[in-house]
Amino acid sequence: MSEEGYKKLMAELKELETVERPKISAAIAEARDKGDLSENAEYDAAKEAQGMLEMKINKLKMVIGDAKIIDESKLKTDSVQILNKVELKNVKNGMKMTYTIVSESEANLKEGKISVNTPIAQGLLGKKVGDVTEIKVPQGMIHLEVMNISI
Repeated sequence: MSEEGYKKLMAELKELETVERPKISAAIAEARDKGDLSENAEYDAAKEAQGMLEMKINKLKMVIGDAKIIDESKLKTDSVQILNKVELKNVKNGMKMTYTIVSESEANLKEGKISVNTPIAQGLLGKKVGDVTEIKVPQGMIHLEVMNISI
């Protein structure tokens, strides 16, 4: 993953642990003060929210623990690899698109960042400028030509 993506994950983890966790603890304490826990929906909801938060924190810790930061200065653009920005052209209709191939946790289609695990990214890895690759997507097969590779 990129250093920027790693820093975002660390900031999110810190936010969850230092802001969200105390909020939920306070909500549980407040609900507990309202009396009989066996009939207290507010308490049940707060406990469920706490469980979901802890699950999210643990998942983030696992992703961060397994993360390998890629030195972007050592990236090459002779063939498609992770953290490359790839300009593509659909051979059939001539439509052009640009994607940056990133780790699963950094993927955001609105920003043009696709996960390295997607069919399109898998079909592009290792390809060079001018190569045409056939990729199976839910709508069928598409043929994409690699127009440019950059960082």
